Amino acid sequence: MTEFTTRTTSPFRYDIVGSFLRPQELKEARAKFANGEITQADLTAVEDKSIINLIKQEEAAGLKAVTDGEFRRSYWHLDFFWGLQGVKHVNLEHGYFFHDEETRNDSAQISGKISGENHPFVEHFKFTQAHTSDGVQVKQTIPAPAQFLEEFLRPENQANAKEFYPNQEDLDHDVATAYHQVIEDLYAAGCRTLQLDDCTWGISVNAFANLKKKDPHADVSQLEALQKRFLKVNNEAIANLPADLTINTHVCRGNYHSTWAAAGGYGPVADTLFAKENVTAFYLEYDSERAGGFEPLSKVPDDKYVVLGLITSKSGELEDKAAIIKRIHEAAQFHPLDKLCLSPQCGFASTEEGNILTEEQQWKKIALVKEIATEVWG
Repeated sequence: MTEFTTRTTSPFRYDIVGSFLRPQELKEARAKFANGEITQADLTAVEDKSIINLIKQEEAAGLKAVTDGEFRRSYWHLDFFWGLQGVKHVNLEHGYFFHDEETRNDSAQISGKISGENHPFVEHFKFTQAHTSDGVQVKQTIPAPAQFLEEFLRPENQANAKEFYPNQEDLDHDVATAYHQVIEDLYAAGCRTLQLDDCTWGISVNAFANLKKKDPHADVSQLEALQKRFLKVNNEAIANLPADLTINTHVCRGNYHSTWAAAGGYGPVADTLFAKENVTAFYLEYDSERAGGFEPLSKVPDDKYVVLGLITSKSGELEDKAAIIKRIHEAAQFHPLDKLCLSPQCGFASTEEGNILTEEQQWKKIALVKEIATEVWG
């Protein structure tokens, strides 16, 4: 019988991405706060209560690394951007376009020099840590630095970025430096597991697929240059950090109200992302044909982990256990089985709207992840 390495730090054999469905009480409190019916203190009290309850549920489910469910956020990424110095909350004409749906129209724009001092997520982490049992790790999720840059590639935001940062290199440097500051502050607060959530690679493979569909011989040099830019800012942000800080990344193709935004296999980004990003593990969406095959996993160095997102968070229907186990072994043809783990493909509520499933179905998904992982890796 094969013996597998016992995981004592993230990623774990059965794992999560980060966000959970918001409980009804929290949804109602956020709506009341938006309407001016309750104070910030009132909302924070409901958030605190909801997070404490969630942590208990995560621990009861056997998770070895828990999150606050992103319960204090409206979006998985924008709330972090708004917490940086020199960044403001704006509303654009349109939101993000997903398959058959459009999100709310919130965005972020630059209002001054970007820096990372006094980010509110540090206090959020401290609260979660204080209410987590001994022996259970707290995973802090934040959007990747590349995701911040992606926000300013939106046509509506490009002029704003150039106004404050005429030189692209200056913007990239300040973003990496700001992130590094936040990460150092999180570490000082006790954080030892950090996850960079990054849809830029999903957007990139979608762009490659669309371009090649129009012309198989199309010039992809601009897309490749953008990949290098994203890789550089991510790696600079996480350079020279303490050795006992585990940094992973999560890649997906959009997750809003059970819809998606991009499609395409990992092939076009494998040589850049998998081979060169300085993280411990890649949490990868693999719950549909839109993610392509497992062949690109051969580009992941053998000392890195891949967390297979084979269980969808977009619906409540439970996957067939045997089929998932078969897919894990198919992936192991391209990356060692001992370096594989299992999770849902994304969070259950990347925005406060959440995906279209019930809380009961959400926890059954988590239980299935654990059951399968235990059967495969022990």
